[in-house]
Amino acid sequence: MKIIDTLKNVWKITELKDRIILTLGLLLVYRFGAQVVLPGIDANQLGGLADGTDGGILGILNMFTGGAFANASVFALGIMPYISASIVVQLMGIAIPYLQKLQKEGASGQKKITQITRWLTIIICLFQAPGYLASLQPAFGIPSSAFLLGTGPQFYISSVIILVTGCIFAMWLGEKITDKGIGNGISLLIMVGIIATLPSSFIQNAASRLDGGGNGGLMMILIELVVWFVIILASIMLVMAVRKIAVQYARRTASGGYEKNVFGGNRQFLPLKLNASGVMPIIFAQAIMFVPSLIGKSMGSSSEVGQWMQSQFNDPFGLWYNVLFAFLIIVFTYFYTAITVPTNKMADDLKRSGGFIPGIRPGTETSEYLDKIMSQITLPGSIFLALIAVFPAIIVKIMGVQGGWALFFGGTSLLIMVGVAIDTMQQINSYLLNKHYDGLMKTGKNRKAVA
Repeated sequence: MKIIDTLKNVWKITELKDRIILTLGLLLVYRFGAQVVLPGIDANQLGGLADGTDGGILGILNMFTGGAFANASVFALGIMPYISASIVVQLMGIAIPYLQKLQKEGASGQKKITQITRWLTIIICLFQAPGYLASLQPAFGIPSSAFLLGTGPQFYISSVIILVTGCIFAMWLGEKITDKGIGNGISLLIMVGIIATLPSSFIQNAASRLDGGGNGGLMMILIELVVWFVIILASIMLVMAVRKIAVQYARRTASGGYEKNVFGGNRQFLPLKLNASGVMPIIFAQAIMFVPSLIGKSMGSSSEVGQWMQSQFNDPFGLWYNVLFAFLIIVFTYFYTAITVPTNKMADDLKRSGGFIPGIRPGTETSEYLDKIMSQITLPGSIFLALIAVFPAIIVKIMGVQGGWALFFGGTSLLIMVGVAIDTMQQINSYLLNKHYDGLMKTGKNRKAVA
């Protein structure tokens, strides 16, 4: 089979094999750390924490940390503080001239931005760690007997230091995977955390189907798997879909001028992604979906509007929660696409390289044309993204799927898994193509001597 031959070829390339082994080893270290409970906490009495993070926003957070959040692990904060810091730095780059200058300085500027992101990650951890520890007992119902050394200053100070160190260590693992391994390290850590909770979620849902209580049995499990594969295919289409803009390159002549309408180079189109913003709109929308519930809570229990807002926006599978969620995703998709797709820079790069879009003048006209095309394709892309994001709620209402298993039918978790898998496969494929290219050109380290 072709797939087996491809796997054999992967193993033949020494550098690629070493990178894959290193990546798997570091991911294994991360998964091991997710099972190590904070010192001074009895792991046998964490049932309340596991039940409290079984669904909703906390369930999603627990999924991203691979269950470390519910385990009160040394990696309980996961890699999310680093993700938050990266988003903040990226957004500040729009308004702060210093960051804009760093973005234009190439590798040296990116190195400084990375350092700023690291320090901001530590600051975020210093706020999140005490909040997490403070919520263990009253919010999640963990008994006081679970805290073997009590909950005094000694416990808090040591646990905060461990949680911050755990997050920094996870960040270091991600960066090492990116530098020395294969794929994007930070994204792989999140994906592995998501996949780690998949088997238990599926088994719990399957057990409820097979318990003889009229829940559909084996047939419903098969239908769910079919629907799951269909939504995975739809997510792949969303991630891979591009609008190709035809581009021509004028070739320089011997006299120093340009010969028009002659293709020079291999690419004759400019790919504009249907979903250029990735999962960021979902993350942004998810981050502020707790606001309506807080507003309702601030109105008091005596207010009918307040009670309605609390009941509707505390349920991530509720109707009005998902209507607002979908609307925010569409809005944030436009916003994030506008700040991350530099149509002006794309037009300038085309002009400098002697490229032009047929029928469109280089420069400002090209920039306006690209901006118009991006606006046109962002609308269907944002609607498609919103539908995938709210599909877990749809599958819960229609098929009665359990909340934990339903989260894998769409939303951030599924898009992250699909996006990271595609990116990693593309990197592996590039190694294979480079090896094949070296073989054709009879160059490279592994080239055999020609007699």
